[in-house]
Amino acid sequence: MAFKRSGVQFPSPPKGLFYGNRLFYNEEQWRVAGKRVSNRLIGVRMMEKSRLASRKPQNLPRFLFCAMLSVLCLCILGSLAVNAGMRLLTQRYLYTNIWDIPQRTAVLVLGSQTQGRRLSRVLEDRVVGGIALITAGKGRKLLLSGDHSQYYDEVNPMRLYVLQNAPHIAERDIFTDHAGFNTYDSLYRARDVFAVKDLIIVTQEFHAPRAAFLARCLGLNAVVYVQGQGGYSRRTRTAWNIREYFARIKAVLSVLLRPPPKQLGSRTPITGDGRRTWD
Repeated sequence: MAFKRSGVQFPSPPKGLFYGNRLFYNEEQWRVAGKRVSNRLIGVRMMEKSRLASRKPQNLPRFLFCAMLSVLCLCILGSLAVNAGMRLLTQRYLYTNIWDIPQRTAVLVLGSQTQGRRLSRVLEDRVVGGIALITAGKGRKLLLSGDHSQYYDEVNPMRLYVLQNAPHIAERDIFTDHAGFNTYDSLYRARDVFAVKDLIIVTQEFHAPRAAFLARCLGLNAVVYVQGQGGYSRRTRTAWNIREYFARIKAVLSVLLRPPPKQLGSRTPITGDGRRTWD
């Protein structure tokens, strides 16, 4: 059948098979076109899977970042809790007035820096505080604990300072601990080497909560005579506080793990003659 449009005759549309909007003259062409379309669909699906697979590794760094950020936040909160809790729990064991301090058997002076035979200002304040406690009758034995290695000595300068400035203290009442490399070691050795059960610790304000915490956790009936630090510069006090912030976290780990000190040595009871411990 033919039809005319604008005076031009067109042939009738051929009969055939339709696939979508396309016309096919036989079944074979229709099947070939169907396979092509099917292959295209398979290709599209594979491309989609590949695209999704390529997006997975991009999510991994984000997950790791979130996980690390969460751990960092927990660590910060934990460290803040440790510092605040340690200061709160030890507050009742800290004394600034010498006459309010209860009597104890021993007075422990913790070491600090020296220059040859000369005490640093921090260490001199501690030694003076220890002498004051013995003079006031708050303790009977003076235990000087610090680092004494081959080329560095904190203990003997302290002992010489006491002998020169406090001749009223009997020599047999002055004990020296040459392996007090840190606060934990000094307190551990005071308990296990010198058989101390109760004591007064002499140290500065920034250090006092950690010293009291360690002593109490080691089973010592301890209080702290806090030395003032108002005469030091703000920069020095800030450096102390930053260092102490992390040292308190280490103190908690030491209490949990209970590592032995670097050196123990033979037992020398605090009730004996202190001259046996002199170097």
